[in-house]
Amino acid sequence: MVAPHPLLADFFPDLAAEIAHGLRSLAEPESIATSVAGLRIVDRCRCGVRSCATFYTEPRPKSSYGSGHRNVMLNPRRGMLILDVVDDRIVCVEVLDRPALAKCLRTAVP
Repeated sequence: MVAPHPLLADFFPDLAAEIAHGLRSLAEPESIATSVAGLRIVDRCRCGVRSCATFYTEPRPKSSYGSGHRNVMLNPRRGMLILDVVDDRIVCVEVLDRPALAKCLRTAVP
């Protein structure tokens, strides 16, 4: 049996809380904020930039996300935090300029 992808809240609880808080502070739909607790880390960005900790919560599309896609720019304490949202589902979390988080992510998702 294949283990499920790890929950964001299990690996990075502070980041999960920061994302949910950021969504609420921007008055995004509550359903999106509450969905953060169930987000799974399906894959990570493989761009090779050491400070990139971007990860996917759904399988990465072969091309663009298409209609229904939007970016939600949060106001994090440090670095950059941008959510790719499709039809009110978080499909990718772009995390930049957080090298320690990036290092942990590379270890958790080889």
